[in-house]
Amino acid sequence: MRPNRLRQRLAAGKPTLGTHVLSTWPTLIELIGQTGRYDYVEFTAEYGPFDMHDLDNLGRALELAGLGGMIKTEQSQWMHQAMRAIGSGFQSVLFADVRTVADAVACVRAVRAEEPRAGGLHGVGMRRDVGTLREAGQPAFVKALDQIVVAIMVEKRECVEDLDAILSTPGLDMVQFGPADYAMSIGLTGQWTHPDVRRAERRTIETALAKGLHPRVEIGEPAQAARYLEMGVRHFCIGWDVGILHKWWSENGAAMQALLAGEAPARARRGRAKPARAKRTGNYR
Repeated sequence: MRPNRLRQRLAAGKPTLGTHVLSTWPTLIELIGQTGRYDYVEFTAEYGPFDMHDLDNLGRALELAGLGGMIKTEQSQWMHQAMRAIGSGFQSVLFADVRTVADAVACVRAVRAEEPRAGGLHGVGMRRDVGTLREAGQPAFVKALDQIVVAIMVEKRECVEDLDAILSTPGLDMVQFGPADYAMSIGLTGQWTHPDVRRAERRTIETALAKGLHPRVEIGEPAQAARYLEMGVRHFCIGWDVGILHKWWSENGAAMQALLAGEAPARARRGRAKPARAKRTGNYR
């Protein structure tokens, strides 16, 4: 079974850095790996289209690139998506839309083995994580499922209201606050930096740290990390493939349009014929 890089770094007390992709093109994973700057890639499956073949191909690319893989799953398919992603080679799962202690327990059970000690719901399968046949149903499989990193989103009013109990759920590893969803859930849609939202974010981070969990924060650029570092956050996921592409297309498209708009008059001036000079005849001074 492949070592779980993210788990190893968490266990060693080291900071971690990931980045997001919505695309299922495996080459993007390889390109990220070639930088040597990231510990894992989050496939944000909650937002992008994919099929089971895509998960396998992403799993292969993660192994080739030497990266850990995290999948963000939507609430209606926690069990199915977690099981299939782990089988494809992902080693951490970020569960969206957790509201109750029962939800948090269900997230943990979705990744642990259905074995008396582990208490999970994850059965034996012939998938990529076990070499299809090689270690299916073996002790190494159960041990690998023990190592899966379980992360949850704190992004709903109910979750924040019962935060202490939810973050006391055994088996949780990482916690991430979702300002957009939380703001909407309390009637402040679009007001991600509202004082009430910021207070809930700080409370989430402080509660996680107090319970020995690892708060993780999503940012768009390094400059946004400073205030979180001051709070004690050491785990970040930076940038989204779609955001990176949109920013490049927007900025460089605008720059080229400006160049083209300025070039047109100059080209027209160059194209006009110069008036002919009158021939000089006779004596003149």
